[in-house]
Amino acid sequence: MGETGGRRDTHRVRCLSKIKMFLMALTGGYISKTLSASYMNSMLTQIERRFDIPTSVVGLINGSFEIGNLVLIIFVSYFGTKLHRPIMIGVGCVVMGLGCFLISLPHFLMNRYEYESTISASSNQSSNSFLCVENSTPILRPTEDPSECVKEVKSLMWLYVLVGNIIRGMGETPIMPLGISYIEDFAKPENSPLYIGILEVGAVFGPLIGLLIASFCANIYVDTGSVNTDDLTISPSDTRWVGAWWFGFLICAGVNVLTGIPFFFLSKTIPKEGLEDNADIILNGKEDKQRGDLMKEKHGITKDFLPFMKSLACNPIYMLFMILSVLQINAFISMFSFLPKYLEQHYGKSTSDAVFLIGVYNLPPVCLGFITGGLIMKKFKITVKQAAHIGCWLSLSTYFVYFLCFLLGCDNSSVAGITTSYEGIPQDLYMGNKFLAECNTDCNCPTKIWDPVCGENGLSYMSACLAGCETSSGTGVNMVFQNCSCIQASGSSSAVLGLCDKGRDCSMMLQYFLVTLVVGSFIFSLAAIPGYMVLLRCMKSEEKSLGVGLHTFFTRIFAGIPAPIYFGALVDSTCLRWGTLKCGKPGACRIYDSTAFRYIYLGLPAALRGVSYIPAFFILMLLRKRRLPGDSDSSETEVALTKLTEKENEHSNAHQDAKVLNDEEIKTKL
Repeated sequence: MGETGGRRDTHRVRCLSKIKMFLMALTGGYISKTLSASYMNSMLTQIERRFDIPTSVVGLINGSFEIGNLVLIIFVSYFGTKLHRPIMIGVGCVVMGLGCFLISLPHFLMNRYEYESTISASSNQSSNSFLCVENSTPILRPTEDPSECVKEVKSLMWLYVLVGNIIRGMGETPIMPLGISYIEDFAKPENSPLYIGILEVGAVFGPLIGLLIASFCANIYVDTGSVNTDDLTISPSDTRWVGAWWFGFLICAGVNVLTGIPFFFLSKTIPKEGLEDNADIILNGKEDKQRGDLMKEKHGITKDFLPFMKSLACNPIYMLFMILSVLQINAFISMFSFLPKYLEQHYGKSTSDAVFLIGVYNLPPVCLGFITGGLIMKKFKITVKQAAHIGCWLSLSTYFVYFLCFLLGCDNSSVAGITTSYEGIPQDLYMGNKFLAECNTDCNCPTKIWDPVCGENGLSYMSACLAGCETSSGTGVNMVFQNCSCIQASGSSSAVLGLCDKGRDCSMMLQYFLVTLVVGSFIFSLAAIPGYMVLLRCMKSEEKSLGVGLHTFFTRIFAGIPAPIYFGALVDSTCLRWGTLKCGKPGACRIYDSTAFRYIYLGLPAALRGVSYIPAFFILMLLRKRRLPGDSDSSETEVALTKLTEKENEHSNAHQDAKVLNDEEIKTKL
């Protein structure tokens, strides 16, 4: 009975130690880390508006994740293989949860969000103090009271978000390098691409959930429950709207902590996949581990660090792949980080609609491409050289598809005094704004407050006052303004809150853009797994963990950190109208030059990706004459299995020979 219970316990432990159990736990870790990453990326515009900071500062916040990663990446990548890798991954997940909680903390420490407006919910609507009335004193929000100005200057709550994102980056550090090296160490070489493809699917499934949560939270007002939303004069499509950005980070914190728990129950080492059931192999593995521990104690844990570094630095394929990755990731981060903002500003979509469209159109083809790439690598047993050619030519094909996006643009929103004159004639965007005209000169209107209205003539105005509107009806977002002297329409000269819609042609361009994005994303993700296998197989097996860590380190420091900062600064250069803070200082941008934004958003990544194909072609040339260390790895397991089969055959033959001899002896005696 005791033996039966012991066998059950042993079987349970061995089941927990199998590579597929680790793969399931690691997939959960990938889902949780990409969930919080995609949610953070989707909420950048909400954070920008909530804290009234420029896009370059938002880029710094986005890049702070990479800063946290850099603090530990080399240490974790090298020393992590010497320690308990699953437990280190579990600790990382918990730390990520703490970082997400810290990011949401400013919401509970700050006052209610106060957006700039010429309309006050508490004002008497019958007074029409925010409309075109001679010698009037409009009520402005936010106020320019000096005492409030001092309070605004001291507000640096966005630093909590910065620090929280750094901590989140520190927690994410061990998941990829230690997880990938663990799979490479204990999985069959022919199964490794499929397993990595499954991880990449998890890395896509996480963003899908994150984008859905972001779409939901962006539709909920930031201070819901604390204010009467019926009094709001802005809608989710307004550039002043701030959704409940903090709520999703609390969800991400809980998910990260929960997915870290299974790693604390996994084994430090497991038998090589395919050899789990053979006692001789397991025993040899234990003996090798003991010898490794003795060598570690004898020679020290850091003796082979410098030789590994030298070996990697002298590996031309590895170094060229590093350069290629830095350029490609610069382009990818620049596009992906500001894709929601691009859809909002260029195609006139709300944050909620933008992130939802990204999740529906972009992520499913990426998921399908990753799993298809892994299956192709497994089924056809693609070699490293073949994988390099597949990855290069597929990536090049999607690069040409990408250029179609330049043709799928929309014109600027027609805003009187900024992009067009009050007569509706387009004007030079950078020659100075002319907010006043004959129709509103006597209205005593504020010219610094952004509170747009859409007239019946299809032209937008910075405020109802600047549109020359004299009366209003309704409350909240349903307010309608009448008798607007600047609106020259065939019907009634009225206006409603918000910018005018960009029209049906722009909506069609958005659909074409999304379809192009689907095709490009699928082809690019199909090439990702073969390309990643080139990185893993161009190194010796003992160098893989450090090599992956160094690759991550350099892509973080040369792409992950600077890309959102310089790209955000370039986006800021296209701003046509900045928001106004309590002290009269500029806040977040309200409207951009759509044409300049499109050229920067699409042109810079195109240039970076184009340059990246130079090292890619050099890699293909080097692979013709070189034999990679990974070329022989694929046969290690087969050799071991062959030896195992030979041993079993020898034992079987010896047993049969002994049986024959015994039979002959018995016959002789008889």
